[in-house]
Amino acid sequence: MKKIYFRFLFYPLMGLSLFYMASCKKDGFLGQTVTSNLTKPTVFADSANTVAFLSNIYSGVGFSFNPGRFLYGPILSPTTNGGLDAASDEAEVYTSAGSTALAFESGTVNAAVITDDAYKNSYINIRAVNQLLANLPKSPINAFAKTQMRAEAHFLRAWYYAILLKHYGGVHIVKDSIYNYTDAIPAKRNTYAETVNYILADCDTAANDLPLVQSGLAYGRASKGACLALKSRVLLYAASPLFNGQSIGDGATKELVGYASYDKERWRLAKEAALAVISTGAYQLNIDNTTAPGYGFQHLFTLPVNKEYIFQLMRGSNADFESLWQPPSRTGKNGALPLQGLVDAFPMADGKLITDPTSTYDPQNPYFGRDPRLDYTIIHDQTPLQVRLASGKTPIDIFIGTYMGRSTGPDAVNVGTRTGYYTNKMLDPDAVSQDFTHPTKRCWPLMRYAEILLNYAEASNEYDGPTTLVYQAVEAIRQRAGLNPYQLPTGLSQADMRTVIQHERRIELAFEEHRFWDVRRWKIADQTENVQTYGMEVDRNNSTVSYKTFPVRKRNFRTAMYLWPFPQTEVAKSATMLQNPGY
Repeated sequence: MKKIYFRFLFYPLMGLSLFYMASCKKDGFLGQTVTSNLTKPTVFADSANTVAFLSNIYSGVGFSFNPGRFLYGPILSPTTNGGLDAASDEAEVYTSAGSTALAFESGTVNAAVITDDAYKNSYINIRAVNQLLANLPKSPINAFAKTQMRAEAHFLRAWYYAILLKHYGGVHIVKDSIYNYTDAIPAKRNTYAETVNYILADCDTAANDLPLVQSGLAYGRASKGACLALKSRVLLYAASPLFNGQSIGDGATKELVGYASYDKERWRLAKEAALAVISTGAYQLNIDNTTAPGYGFQHLFTLPVNKEYIFQLMRGSNADFESLWQPPSRTGKNGALPLQGLVDAFPMADGKLITDPTSTYDPQNPYFGRDPRLDYTIIHDQTPLQVRLASGKTPIDIFIGTYMGRSTGPDAVNVGTRTGYYTNKMLDPDAVSQDFTHPTKRCWPLMRYAEILLNYAEASNEYDGPTTLVYQAVEAIRQRAGLNPYQLPTGLSQADMRTVIQHERRIELAFEEHRFWDVRRWKIADQTENVQTYGMEVDRNNSTVSYKTFPVRKRNFRTAMYLWPFPQTEVAKSATMLQNPGY
């Protein structure tokens, strides 16, 4: 077989997908494993098929991030009902039909109703990595390409274990094992510490043989920078209150769901991991405050290639997020709907919170003079959106309010939206859902440099206090956002800076799969999730416009919900697999 140089195949062969997805039964990793001995030689004896097999493992890296992750309805034709945004205080489910997101909103989530996608998808892909590592030596690919592929496989295994870790805590580490249907598959969980260390070791192994950044045909593949960034995220979580000696577990589960005792040095490790990414000099914020204040923030998400993305799910031309989040008049549907609490979190353009009595916030003109990221994140009444006409395209205001108390149009509150808002984050202003002649080139941002700056600020503040470098990291985010002034008040205490950083993460990283996990690792979800949520009703009575908040849903949270339950079908298979506390 002719050897080939390594290239990235974004669209792997469907047959290969069926090969490794079918190698684990639908009931999950602990189910009996079926290996096709007929197709395996076909895959790994061919260089192109082997490369495509690796590419297929990449195709699943965004499932946890996916804002259309949770489904409801018939098995054969399910409909999306939001993702982790709807399971947090960012947004409300599109419909009150059952889904994992709704179970988190209502506090009714349990092992019998929880989706098994985090468990099943992660272990399926981990098994695929192990198959690749076992068979790669005999594949007819040149030595350099094999080294690169092996390193990428180690990163991908770390990535999927990191997904398991943030959902469940410590999980069973299979190492390089590939279980067949005749094997007794172990189920005993490794400790939280062991799982963290295994992820870090895989990242280090991968980083040794990967370039700092990828470019050209290899852009989108794992890099040394991605390895460093994943370490930063994992170590930040490990240092956080939920896991760092303040575990929700006890007895047999205590070390499965966190560290038994607090160690401040974990914050130092997290700080140094973030600094390792920053010190490479390979990444930078996408800044453009000349076109419009904060335009660099909005424009970033339309650029498939940029220096802020560290790891991303590569996509071909798509309208992924437009189809979820755009209003019905733009043929969007089924995405989560932003809540008033998130809207209120965005400060004024001068950085002052709207609750600050010295701010210029006007409740009868609530969207005027705000942090530019508000308009780039939320579609509210009279947000201008592009519409395509025969003569071209033009921005037309979208009306979400009512007219003289009556709903008007498909986008109106209580007609198209349950909260009075739609999501604008990551949408391409030039793309319209279902318009396949004008799609976007967007890819999904799974790790970006803004997160790393905030990781550094948080870890350094916890370890050293609010140093000059902590100020600089946070202010860089605020400056790119277009705030004027962007500087923070001098003399902040450590507690004050902690509040600033947590607030900045909420608005900068909204709808990017952070808020759900952040409030848990900070151990404040019992405050942020036990709330009455609100929406906004705008009433237009001729020339008079009034704004009134209204209740959407009373959220409920209990301590068990700091972690996910393992699916009941998995726990039932082995007495050695301990369920998470409270389930």
